[in-house]
Amino acid sequence: MKKTSLRSYIRAQKKQHSAAELAAMSEEITNRVRASAWWQEAGILLLYYPLADEVDVRPLIREAYREGKRVLLPVCKGDDLELRLYEGEASLAPGAFGIMEPTGQLFARDSYPDVQLALVPGMAFDRAGHRLGRGKGYYDRLLPRLAHARLQGICFPFQLLDSVPAEPHDIPVHEVTCGISPCV
Repeated sequence: MKKTSLRSYIRAQKKQHSAAELAAMSEEITNRVRASAWWQEAGILLLYYPLADEVDVRPLIREAYREGKRVLLPVCKGDDLELRLYEGEASLAPGAFGIMEPTGQLFARDSYPDVQLALVPGMAFDRAGHRLGRGKGYYDRLLPRLAHARLQGICFPFQLLDSVPAEPHDIPVHEVTCGISPCV
């Protein structure tokens, strides 16, 4: 399938599930993340503030922050993502595309190698770790800068496909957590 058709297919799959079903799947997925050694050992994490149709990782954001981990969230700046420190719910404001973004301290690009774990959203993933994004290329530009981080794709079970289109420059994630066992 072409990328555009695949995105439409995934959007249709999401609409087949109620908000309660997506919330239950999100809870199972976040529980799996929470149980992983990578999560438990990471002191600097890149998470994402979810859109309504993405796996809800907000409980992980709050938990990591309470535990004293350094939580980073992406902020859209033009065609790029910059990383800012999450400093509690009060530090969030609506940003590009209606996504809540932190207004806290900028995380310097020369510190990106310090990020230990990055949870990466996507429209779809395959078992080789290839990711299909929403089409703007934000994560395609960000992931090469996170060469030292463990990249963990996060998706609902129906978003894990046999294959997704991949370009030679695409950076695959190391694993995908999707709420089913085994995932990738």
